[in-house]
Amino acid sequence: MGRAFEYRRAAKEKRWDKMSKIFPRLAKTITMAAKEGGPDPDMNPRLRTAIQNAKGQNMPKDNIDNAIKRAAGKDADAYTEISYEGKGPHGVLVFVECATDNSTRTVANVKSYFNKAGGSMVPSGSLEFMFNRKAVFETEKGENDIEELELELIDSGLEEIEAIDDKIFIYADYTNFGTLGTAIEEMKLEVVKSTLDRFPTSPVEFNEEQILDIEKMMDKIEEDDDVQNVYTNIL
Repeated sequence: MGRAFEYRRAAKEKRWDKMSKIFPRLAKTITMAAKEGGPDPDMNPRLRTAIQNAKGQNMPKDNIDNAIKRAAGKDADAYTEISYEGKGPHGVLVFVECATDNSTRTVANVKSYFNKAGGSMVPSGSLEFMFNRKAVFETEKGENDIEELELELIDSGLEEIEAIDDKIFIYADYTNFGTLGTAIEEMKLEVVKSTLDRFPTSPVEFNEEQILDIEKMMDKIEEDDDVQNVYTNIL
């Protein structure tokens, strides 16, 4: 996925260094998965993935267990997953994924972040064709051979595989998330994280000054408790 992925990965890791934000976000994902498909990760693939990702971010086991128990509580919040799209400073395209118990509050907040940065929200679906949705699996490289893995996984929907530092990143169309995930499990690869990400179809390069303006808006958006993921068309 090249430079665009590297930028997005570095930027996300930089922002996710704030543990006060990442743990509640992961907990919400776990609670939603448990409420939807039940508390047993062996019978609930979505919950299994959410727990796996939480462990990859060193989330304590007690936090994970509490998030699962919260889903069974009578007062458990009913979250709705919803996406917003917009144009930010210098024409950057932004796709915002949220999980909220109050969509009126969430849309008002997201709209204000765009407006204050000189941008604006656009109708839902306007940017859908500007991003490809991909399944992304991050595994430990270990002694694994990239070419051998590629041959083993290509029949399960693999589109691309690359090694970055001590990690291997495996990509597929989002519709092959389950199939590829099962194949990776069967191969006993140590998965650090698995996600559904959005990649820009036509990434754009911005200069350092423009990036600073964009990052200011991005920080505001990602500080919102209802926001789960943010994607841009930055190269």
